[in-house]
Amino acid sequence: MAINLTEAAAVEIKRYMEEQKVESGTMLRMGVSGGGCSGLQYTLGFENKTDPVADARYEQHGVTLVTAKKMALHLDDTTIDFHDGPMGRGFSIENPNVPRGGGCPGCGHH
Repeated sequence: MAINLTEAAAVEIKRYMEEQKVESGTMLRMGVSGGGCSGLQYTLGFENKTDPVADARYEQHGVTLVTAKKMALHLDDTTIDFHDGPMGRGFSIENPNVPRGGGCPGCGHH
């Protein structure tokens, strides 16, 4: 199981960390919550400490990414990418484990 961080995303994360003078050894944490009609909500943030028992750790392109192990199943094969183009600039998260178009049966959306 893994979360994939593209090279473009890693470059942007490292650029930001350097620009903001983020402490050496700081890791990127990915969180997830929600569900239903609005889909999953993802968070990205920085932290210096993790719990090896509770956290899964991934190293890619010189960036250490951590997430709670209990979320790892929901995030397996998720890709974090970074885009900078005419339509905007920012991170995208592509999770193949989430049904397309929402999926909340309570509101009739299929």
